[in-house]
Amino acid sequence: MPSRRVLVLHAHPAPHKSRVNRRLVAEAEGVDGVTVRHLYEIYPDFLIDVREEQRILESHDAIVFQHPFYWYSAPSLVKEWMDLVLEHGWAYGSGGTALHGRIFAQAVTCGGGRDVYCSEGRNRHSVRDFLLPFEQSALLCGMDWRPPFVVHGTGDLKSAGEIEPFALDYRTWLESLRDGDGRSQETR
Repeated sequence: MPSRRVLVLHAHPAPHKSRVNRRLVAEAEGVDGVTVRHLYEIYPDFLIDVREEQRILESHDAIVFQHPFYWYSAPSLVKEWMDLVLEHGWAYGSGGTALHGRIFAQAVTCGGGRDVYCSEGRNRHSVRDFLLPFEQSALLCGMDWRPPFVVHGTGDLKSAGEIEPFALDYRTWLESLRDGDGRSQETR
């Protein structure tokens, strides 16, 4: 199977505060065929260049949103980006076929462990359940949605040595998106 070009849209409003996200994005930047864009650096004012973002999307085969899990969703710039870039007539709706057949996935870091993100846990749902609007958006755009890469319990990861296995798993997952099927990778 031919290699795909993978786009990682990193969206963390305070990356200096996140050891795990910083390490994951550093790993992504070292994977051949992966382009990383730091949305909060590019758009600190939230003034998104829609045509540029669409042009970049068109040049990639797989799109990954990498972000922390904020209030059971993504940071606000991700929503703004989706609202503006995934336009009717371009991404969906009449004539909106620009993203058909591309892969859509998310890489999410989550402070809580799996035990709080399950039907029996405090949050009563899995992280994947909370990400359903992203799955539905991908399907509306004719994209091939893939289950997310999730790192649970990031607040408990105190050392670089504890974070490293997740970074290596992330590399493997990105390589599988590039070269294979990129199926779910839920960690911890």
